[in-house]
Amino acid sequence: MNRPLILASGSEIRASLLRRAGVEVTALAARIDEEMIRQSLQAENAKPHDVADALAEMKAARVADKHPGALVLGCDQVLEFGGAILSKPETLEQARQQLTDLRGKSHRLLSALVLYDAAKPIWRHIGEANLTMKPVSDGYLDGYLGRNWPGISASVGGYKLEEEGIRLFSAITGDYFTILGLPLLPLLSYLAQRGFIES
Repeated sequence: MNRPLILASGSEIRASLLRRAGVEVTALAARIDEEMIRQSLQAENAKPHDVADALAEMKAARVADKHPGALVLGCDQVLEFGGAILSKPETLEQARQQLTDLRGKSHRLLSALVLYDAAKPIWRHIGEANLTMKPVSDGYLDGYLGRNWPGISASVGGYKLEEEGIRLFSAITGDYFTILGLPLLPLLSYLAQRGFIES
């Protein structure tokens, strides 16, 4: 990077994906009340696509205000299921309920990116993936939760595809990095096109 890149997120997986791709990054979690903002947007009948985009932009804007000389990347991921948005499960019971609702059915993950430069948005992207969960048994679900809680509380829907969560699914369409919360290929392409990284 010929400019400092700040990831406006506390997500270890996003920071790790960027570093493994050879992009120098500093992670700085944006302090916003995501749940309150999400609920407010939903009360205004905002579509899941718009909720993800707005949250990513708010995170980027918050950090960019304090670091106007840096490139700042805001990210957010939304899980849309039957027209509703699911959040990260706060309790084991909530994770069990979400996974019970999702099993045997399909849902959509939307991963939004907004890049700021000089405290202004210069690029945005929303990746989409569709996932179909197997009709897993109650016994397997209980075992899965016992083995993976509380780690899965950091993921919308209560699963991590890069871990045992992959066993919950029968079909997936979409980009793997989008599912992990960072559509890496379009981001790297834009950074290279603008000369922010070597190509």
